Amino acid sequence: MYNFRFQRLKSEMLMNIREYFIGKEYLEVSTPTLSPYLIPEPTIKTFRTEFINPFMEKSSLFMIPSPEIFMKRLLAAGSGSIFQISQCFRNSEQLGEIHNPEFTMLEYYTVGADEKDSIGITHEMIEKAIPSSLCEEWMHKEPLVITMHEAMLRSCGVDMDKAEDTEYLRKEAERLSLQYDENESWDDTFNRIFITYAEPWLPKNREVYLTDYPDKIRCLAKRYSDKPCRRRWEMYINGIEIANCYDEETDKNETEAYFREEQEILEKERESTGDEISPSDPEFSFLEIPQSSGGAMGLDRLLAAALGLDTIEPLLLFPLSDMLRSVKANLSNQR
Repeated sequence: MYNFRFQRLKSEMLMNIREYFIGKEYLEVSTPTLSPYLIPEPTIKTFRTEFINPFMEKSSLFMIPSPEIFMKRLLAAGSGSIFQISQCFRNSEQLGEIHNPEFTMLEYYTVGADEKDSIGITHEMIEKAIPSSLCEEWMHKEPLVITMHEAMLRSCGVDMDKAEDTEYLRKEAERLSLQYDENESWDDTFNRIFITYAEPWLPKNREVYLTDYPDKIRCLAKRYSDKPCRRRWEMYINGIEIANCYDEETDKNETEAYFREEQEILEKERESTGDEISPSDPEFSFLEIPQSSGGAMGLDRLLAAALGLDTIEPLLLFPLSDMLRSVKANLSNQR
């Protein structure tokens, strides 16, 4: 059954978000959902389709996992602070609860700001966005801002000052009774510890901003000069990741190195799986991106948190899981 009450609340939330950002003089933009190239991100699987034209060669196109690749072009062109509410697509995701391959994302870039400024912006925006008829406990508490170092130390005793060393991290995994593969990456071992111990430990009765992510987890966020961390945070509500944010990398050499190395990882994956992967944007690393902080937020998850739900399924008019079950049932009936 369709839940039109939830859809009205979602509509009100989207309107409030637009009012907030436009009131702060952000420009609302609309960018493509199909692209011939993407930012290389080995941890994200994408959907591929094909452009067909009788007068041109066939071309592979990819459905965007986020509008970042286009929004940063606008930043480089002098757009100023911008935001967008769009549909995004990620393949190989679990169905149900807090995942759907197609989802509604808010992405926003604040020129002249860093990731610490964006904590205040994000909290204020959420206060304005949530419909006034909703009043979950977490909405009335001050956010908790905590570093990854403190969260790991307090939740499971792992010292992130030592965790750059792979052997130390593996010994900590053994101490915590977690198995690992000798050939797995540092990232995989770290994520196993984090997801098993630190993430469930985070308070669930307020917004939690988990800052200073390990440098070894590659992304387009700036590095700190005095510690092995990147200027990045992720925000949780009720134990669910809702948003993430970077102090955006502006060094073209760093960006070029990131694209080259991550694309090599994707190429190796393609050799083993045979899956077609997107080429990386050949012009992206040449962009002159201004000092800015970029955030991305799953709006279905935000509304679920505001409603006290632990799943986004009731908020989706057409969950993919339902459509696939319907297809399977119809095929069975035809046999």
